[in-house]
Amino acid sequence: MLISPSPHAPAASLQPATRVSLPHADEYFEVRFESIGGLGAHAAGQVLATAAVVRMGLNGAHFSSYGSEKKGSLIRSYVRLADGDRPIRTSAPIDRPDVVVVFHAALLRNAATFSGLKANGVLVYNAPPGVIPAELAALPKTARVIRVDATGIAMQQHSRPNAVFLGTVCAVCPWLDRQSVLDALSEEFAGKHPEAVASNERAFEAGAAQFEQLAGVGTAEGDLSPLQGEALWGYQTQPAGGLLPAPGNTIWNDLTTSRTGWMPVLDATKCIHCGVCDLVCPDYCLAWGESDDGDKFVRKLKGVDYRYCKGCLRCVESCPTGALAKTTETPGLADKLRVPLFPELIA
Repeated sequence: MLISPSPHAPAASLQPATRVSLPHADEYFEVRFESIGGLGAHAAGQVLATAAVVRMGLNGAHFSSYGSEKKGSLIRSYVRLADGDRPIRTSAPIDRPDVVVVFHAALLRNAATFSGLKANGVLVYNAPPGVIPAELAALPKTARVIRVDATGIAMQQHSRPNAVFLGTVCAVCPWLDRQSVLDALSEEFAGKHPEAVASNERAFEAGAAQFEQLAGVGTAEGDLSPLQGEALWGYQTQPAGGLLPAPGNTIWNDLTTSRTGWMPVLDATKCIHCGVCDLVCPDYCLAWGESDDGDKFVRKLKGVDYRYCKGCLRCVESCPTGALAKTTETPGLADKLRVPLFPELIA
């Protein structure tokens, strides 16, 4: 949608508090938020576009795309900005972004996540300090790569990752008026959720300060090529009728991106193998096996197959002994602790 001041607002309110200009006046400035539903990418795009138009004197458009079940499904939110004297006459999705913001590190496994990034663009992704994902080698060598622990900061400040990312974007794009974006963020929540304003402001400020720029990550020359989000099907390439090429309810399903910072971890020394966790698990991700040490338990809980765990933590809430504990998910932890339900899927 196009963002513009209300025509019924008083004349004084139509004047932006701060006027800014884009780095390249002859081009749009475009931001693409890559996320899963429920992390706040849509709200982040709306806040950024509103701040740019109402408070900074720019023209702007914001729109999002997501599936019929928003929460947990892939979502892309787009913000397109132009100088105040240049109209925006397109509503096409952004395929050559200046900035890509990735709300969940698991999305980096899909090349479409950062496709089309400009050679001098910026990639901001959510992860704590640690190993740099190998997939980022496909980025342009001249692009700036920013890592921020948005989930960790949001948990500390009792906020959400979108507030953290808005702060980081303002810090890495200094021509954006930081106070204008912060004011728009506070105004967005002041009406319905006034209790969230202070925590969102703290998360915003932390995001603007607590990030790191990674050097020597990308290896590609020039702009990245845009990729189609879906395959182009023709009469020779379309799948057979009546088949689901990417089923969501079989052993090929992967719920990794549905977790938002927490995961259940089993302490086998506390487990009494009562099966209560299995009764409440909605995704059947708990791996059971035969007892291999001759004790009184015929069947024992071996662990969790995190491929199918969406992090609802019902197992933790129901465990009578505390054997399943709520644990912060760090890069590689799920792969390290995973007990596969279907070993034949592991290449």
